[in-house]
Amino acid sequence: MVKKTEPPKTEPAIATSASGFNPVQLVQDSKAELSKVIWPNRQQLISESLAVIAMVTLSATTIYLVNNLFSWAASKVFV
Repeated sequence: MVKKTEPPKTEPAIATSASGFNPVQLVQDSKAELSKVIWPNRQQLISESLAVIAMVTLSATTIYLVNNLFSWAASKVFV
């Protein structure tokens, strides 16, 4: 029994200039991608920013306290 295999799928070619870079196409593609973005409203932006700031503060405080604990412990052991 012979299995049929499908040919590999290829992506569509991207239009480029002779140098390999097309700035007009880049701007057009960037506009198209930015139009697909779902931007957060003001309330979401503020609440999510506050959540990030709180988590960074909590993480930094935890690292600081653990560092001080190990420094204290090392000073007691290696006096």
